[in-house]
Amino acid sequence: MSREILLLVDALAHEKNVAKEVIFTALELALASATKKRFTEDADVRVEIERDSGNYHSFRRWQVVSDDDLENPAAQMYTDDERAEGLSLGDYYEEPLESVEFGRIGAQAAKQVILQKVREAEREQILNDFLARKEHLVTGVIKRMEKGNAIIEVGRIESVLPRDQMIPKENLRVGDRVRAYLSRIERTGRGPQLVLSRIAPEFLIKLFELEVPEIEEGLLEIKSASRDPGLRSKIAVKSNDQRLDPVGTCVGMRGSRVQAVTGELAGERVDIVLWSMEPAQFVINAMAPAEVSSIVVDEDAHSMDVVVDEEQLAQAIGRNGQNVRLASELTGWTLNILTEAEAAQKHEEEYTKTRQLFIDKLDVDEEVADILVQEGFNTLEEIAYVPIAEMSEIDAFDEETINELRKRARAALLTEAIAKEEKLEEASESLLTMDGMDDATAHLLASKGVSTMEDLADLAVDELMEMANMDAERAKQLIMTARAPWFA
Repeated sequence: MSREILLLVDALAHEKNVAKEVIFTALELALASATKKRFTEDADVRVEIERDSGNYHSFRRWQVVSDDDLENPAAQMYTDDERAEGLSLGDYYEEPLESVEFGRIGAQAAKQVILQKVREAEREQILNDFLARKEHLVTGVIKRMEKGNAIIEVGRIESVLPRDQMIPKENLRVGDRVRAYLSRIERTGRGPQLVLSRIAPEFLIKLFELEVPEIEEGLLEIKSASRDPGLRSKIAVKSNDQRLDPVGTCVGMRGSRVQAVTGELAGERVDIVLWSMEPAQFVINAMAPAEVSSIVVDEDAHSMDVVVDEEQLAQAIGRNGQNVRLASELTGWTLNILTEAEAAQKHEEEYTKTRQLFIDKLDVDEEVADILVQEGFNTLEEIAYVPIAEMSEIDAFDEETINELRKRARAALLTEAIAKEEKLEEASESLLTMDGMDDATAHLLASKGVSTMEDLADLAVDELMEMANMDAERAKQLIMTARAPWFA
């Protein structure tokens, strides 16, 4: 029978175009399944086929488990079992079995196991061939609709376009030929399945790559994209050839290229934006068609105040905030739209607040505070640690004044740090009266504004898990302890 096994493996491997190892593994499972039927209990059987000779050997085995994990004595054993001597948790103890004859096993059952494994291997092979081609933009025909999702045949692979990944108000029907972006691959009981999207920004980028050959040639580059699917989108383009106009190239002759993309996206209007390595200029370009008067950049908050004329305000914001939202997603910056009057008021408020901070903390008069603010100083840290040569450029201050200001700023920062640490210690001590609380957790929570049991009781379990990096069980226990007085 060993020769018969080798012949069967050769024939199936050749016919189905899968590796011989897959067939061997399927046969081992089929033989193990047939052998297992000898036992009334749920035994664990392993069959090993020698790859060169076709001879096979059967074993019954038991896995070594801890006392709490024993569920099936027919296939598991405790660590103190004498057969488990020398074995670790998770290892197997095996005893040889008489092998069933290959010709007498349930042929149909064996065939089903083999064919199932072969089908899985075929799907994996087709998928691997598909992925090797790096095709992210796929085209297929809708075969059927299931609960609003479109099942699409892409080559020999079944893929799904979920309802929430279709362009809103798009009416797709069985038999329609559609393009979509391959967003991910899901492993299901029926094998690997492609999950597609028509609303992903990457779909827009791939469509432009299809329509604009200069992108594939490397002369143009799409840096980012943002979408409000079916309504409006923005892409940022950069030219790698100074002789090429990136915006005009993407628009095409009489708008032919951008119209082809718009047609595929159910009429979605596309704004083509010139990318810039300067963030402020990039934001100005992204805000088009609105005209920007000025921009104030806040590097720490990674945000910008975008100032526009009163008559430009509606266009800058867009319908339901669409324009500013797309520009923000495109650039990666948080954008705040202000009129010139609002910007002036905000600047005045910040100026007054910063000036008062310097008056209070540095014990200086309004004139000195005004000079510091006008020279661009906004925090005590800047005054305390900015290079002394930079402060020496201020004509109104001599060296003695500069040293005194730096000294006072450092003293104020030290005082603030000590006060903050004392406040944290007090908060930590308040939390430490709770059962189950430890020093490290109490200090961490206090540093994040959770300083009392009442503060802790108001948190949700997932909030505490994220804040203190703890598991759900402990977070739940601490919150219930903090809420105990509510039910007393």
